[in-house]
Amino acid sequence: MVLKRFFVFLILTVMVFSLLAHITFAQTNSFKEETLEAVVSNIKEEKEIKVMDKKQLYQKIELTVTKGSLKDNKIIVENGTMPMANIQKYHKGDRVFVSYSKDNQGKDSFFIKDYIRRGTLFILLLLFIILTVGIARVRGITSLIGMGVSFLMIFCSILPNILNGSDPVVAVIMASIIIIPVTFFLSHGFNKKTTVAIVSTFIAIVITGILSAIFIEVVKLTGFSSEEAGYLQIFKEGAINMKGILLAGIIIGALGVLDDITISQAAVVFQLKEANRRLTRKELYEKAMNVGQDHISSMINTLVLVYAGASLPLLLLFINNPHPFSEIINYEMIAEEIVRTLVGSIGLILAVPITTYIATLTAVNKNGI
Repeated sequence: MVLKRFFVFLILTVMVFSLLAHITFAQTNSFKEETLEAVVSNIKEEKEIKVMDKKQLYQKIELTVTKGSLKDNKIIVENGTMPMANIQKYHKGDRVFVSYSKDNQGKDSFFIKDYIRRGTLFILLLLFIILTVGIARVRGITSLIGMGVSFLMIFCSILPNILNGSDPVVAVIMASIIIIPVTFFLSHGFNKKTTVAIVSTFIAIVITGILSAIFIEVVKLTGFSSEEAGYLQIFKEGAINMKGILLAGIIIGALGVLDDITISQAAVVFQLKEANRRLTRKELYEKAMNVGQDHISSMINTLVLVYAGASLPLLLLFINNPHPFSEIINYEMIAEEIVRTLVGSIGLILAVPITTYIATLTAVNKNGI
């Protein structure tokens, strides 16, 4: 009987301790990570230390929290204790984001996530707006409104629809039906030149989309060349078509440049006709295409330089790669950029004769010649 009571007591004791441990563990881990805002108030220690046989900067930093649950409190953060490719050196007065969490023992844990940059970015945006309005006047204001519409459609229509499982290409095309006419008319006014540019842009977008779909399949691109694509696929549990994302991205990229191509070429046609009303349809097309050919030449050079400028770190890595060039261009991350650049460029090139032809028909019919 005594032995039985002892075993019952032992079992109950174990159950109670297990329950308490579970409750404590749950309380410890119920704390969610919080992002604080802080300013560097003092550098308490700064030296060079050895981490995994590599010397790097170490700083013991005092921060004053300016936003969050610990507002107005001072916290200490150690920077440079872990091996990193690039250790930031912080100075007094730097504004930073700080990750605040608790470890398994319930102790506060802090580390600096990044600088707070929004103030400087706002100043840059303000400078952009002032210059746009100051130089372009009314057209500048309407262009900014058009830019706002584009952002609104991207973040309130395209991205939510894709995340909800819609086909990325369909989401982009449906949004483009609104983006193209609204932004074009706001930026360039309600006239035949703008109408021609809108029609030409839609045609060029369709051609770009068809070519993109063909070459994505032929080149066997999967859309998983970036880490972001892999994370997105895991996060959404395979609900998003990554090939569709790749195709939609090419279409959006082309859409951003087609505005300049189609409007410029349509304007050339109408200006030529205005300068010489006796030009025939053939003469008008040929003269406009002379300008368009220069436009194409400069555009191709611009595309190469823009891509090289945006991809310098990647290009530098491949310069020192021991593998032959014929092998390197077969890597999906490289092949994807080649397809994106060349297909987009083909769409832009075709937009020139398409716009010129439609604008020529419109200008000639307008004058009855």
